[in-house]
Amino acid sequence: MQRANGPVREGMDMQALTISPGQKDSLELRDLPEPDAAEGSVLVEILSVGLCATDREVIAAEFGTAPANRDYLVMGHENLGRVLEAPEDSGLAAGDLVVGIVRRPCAEKCPACAAGEWDMCHTGTYTEHGIEGMDGFARERWRGEPEEMVKLDPSLDRVGVLLEPATILAKAWEQIDRIGSRAYFRPRVAAVTGAGPVGLLAALFGVQRGLEVHVFDLEEDGPKADLVKELGAVFHTDSLTDSGISADIIIECTGAPAVIREVLHRGAKNSVTCLTGVSETGAEEPLDLGALNLGLVMDNRVVFGTVNANRRHYLKAAEVLARTDTGWLEKIISRRVPLADYARAFEDQGEDIKVVLDLQDA
Repeated sequence: MQRANGPVREGMDMQALTISPGQKDSLELRDLPEPDAAEGSVLVEILSVGLCATDREVIAAEFGTAPANRDYLVMGHENLGRVLEAPEDSGLAAGDLVVGIVRRPCAEKCPACAAGEWDMCHTGTYTEHGIEGMDGFARERWRGEPEEMVKLDPSLDRVGVLLEPATILAKAWEQIDRIGSRAYFRPRVAAVTGAGPVGLLAALFGVQRGLEVHVFDLEEDGPKADLVKELGAVFHTDSLTDSGISADIIIECTGAPAVIREVLHRGAKNSVTCLTGVSETGAEEPLDLGALNLGLVMDNRVVFGTVNANRRHYLKAAEVLARTDTGWLEKIISRRVPLADYARAFEDQGEDIKVVLDLQDA
């Protein structure tokens, strides 16, 4: 067993950010026991935890379940940690940067989960750290097995927390490639709607592929435009329709019904459109289904949705981040908030892109 410098605490308490599922706004910081050795052979100290809309929805009791026989759930699914101890033959060593994979296969081991494609689970009874039935990473330490985490390049010690959202794009681009391979597909232009963390990372993937990338967002002021331009992409505050851009690939990252309606109609011939944004239900938008069907059929266009990621996508996203200027990635993280001040992390401060709970400077 390899250990980091200094003793690993035994039988002591650690701090964790928790909620009581089903109880709105039950967020609290509590002391919990150190993770039991039975939970995994690798002990990891958490460095940072990213926050997103999913966390807000869990706090609002819109969904989220506690582990069995427990009335609380540790928050946080976007994570970055450093190995404290690991078995000699695990492929990991003390000091390695790692990210825990969020979703675990369903208990029934459906064909997709059995094949390692738990992001395509058939039963819907999978578990997810910090969301469904498994404690999250907003705690000082956690344990898991080597196959439940991915090693990162040491240069990502300040920005590796962006890996989980990047996996969504790794999967999206993989699926775009697979769909495009159905026939002649030589994409040149990509459009991304939304310049939040997922949209910016979608643009990053497109630029690294050598595509002409256009990013659309309503925010005229703030850092988003500069981040897009630094990538070598083009930033737009008008609509995709008004821009006149004819995109071979469209990645929708807002979940806004009006934007979704627009991108359904705006792909070029033989284009592929990927929907990554999650929408609230109940919103109504006028939609000419006849015109949409005609366009999809006559132009050989494909529209698909994607969510979550499997280990293959984590590994691909890690490669992409390792090739990226860490200074640019650092700018996506607009605020770092100590765990003890967690309430500030959920305050709306206007120009935020990605807010992170920071444990490494505590």
